[in-house]
Amino acid sequence: MDSPKRNEPRSKLFEDRGVDRRDFIRVCTMAAVAVGLPASVGVKWAEAAAKGLKPSVIWLHFQECTGCTESLLRTSHPALAELILDLVSLDYHETLFAAAGYQIEDALKSAMAANAGKYICVVEGAIPTKDKGIYCKIGGRTAIDILNDVAGKAGAIIAIGSCASFGGIPAADPNPTGATGAPQILAGKTVVTLPGCPANPYNFLGTALQYATFGTLPALDDKGRPRFAYGRVIHEDCPRRPHFDAGQFVQQFGDEGHRNGWCLYKMGCKGPVTHANCSLQPFCEVPGAWPIGIGHPCFGCTEQATAFRIPLHTTVEIEHPTPPDTYPPIKADHGRISPVAAGVGGLIAGALVGAGVVASRKLAAEAEKEE
Repeated sequence: MDSPKRNEPRSKLFEDRGVDRRDFIRVCTMAAVAVGLPASVGVKWAEAAAKGLKPSVIWLHFQECTGCTESLLRTSHPALAELILDLVSLDYHETLFAAAGYQIEDALKSAMAANAGKYICVVEGAIPTKDKGIYCKIGGRTAIDILNDVAGKAGAIIAIGSCASFGGIPAADPNPTGATGAPQILAGKTVVTLPGCPANPYNFLGTALQYATFGTLPALDDKGRPRFAYGRVIHEDCPRRPHFDAGQFVQQFGDEGHRNGWCLYKMGCKGPVTHANCSLQPFCEVPGAWPIGIGHPCFGCTEQATAFRIPLHTTVEIEHPTPPDTYPPIKADHGRISPVAAGVGGLIAGALVGAGVVASRKLAAEAEKEE
């Protein structure tokens, strides 16, 4: 992946491509804002990249379809895909490498030696463990051996996609190869997981560039997922949420409700239990480029207990049910609230949440009867 001009000043490289500094900063700022970070962070990214402080990335492929790589390559806007690849030094990537055989193996060893303790190890794909991992071998080594070797000398480890995060499709029952995710192989190490089928490329970019610029990783949840991308369930930010609150549900594909964009909950939508930012961060900057956006229920691909385990059209209970959204008047009166009123308000709020739980269970039961 190395370019003959890689060691030249960053400004010279972008001048050769017809991109000026302002455009470069704009792209970096867009990348920062896309993952929920201040625009000032984008400026710092640009400054770091201009000084040549871009992270070395060693990208491993195991049991997967290469969908996460393909998604990364399809970020749009003029020259954005090329610039994104230039924000990191992609020193090893089997899919994108022109080299093969001994050359690519030498490139891996060289990148690891030159950047030991500093490079980002990206894992795409599940790792088979059955029969000593013989079901995935590269250059005569098993995926387990390669992962332990490369990740053991990395500064940061990112598992991109559901397969690398928890096993994904290869780990679905009956899981004949004993496939599992990188965190399970690298027990005791911090592994940032970016589940998704595929993962949104900006979630990867934001994580990688934060590490490159500040030497830190984003705040993670108990599954190793960045909170900026996986802190909320899709149901909370779904564009069809108003139809859910109004009790307007699609009953079958192609009906009037489906044509009018009504809620897909009864069709088996897993949005109420799926932590992801699909509804807020479109894939490749294409509005509506995600399952619900094209009229299909969410599959729950970021959740190990849901994806590839719960049947597609089976309804689920709603996680953290909330009452319908309400909006205060523009000029609200600001008076004191008495303890009694606060107590009554608490009872009402509790009743609404309780009603939400009951309603979600009732809807799930009704949907199952209709099936």
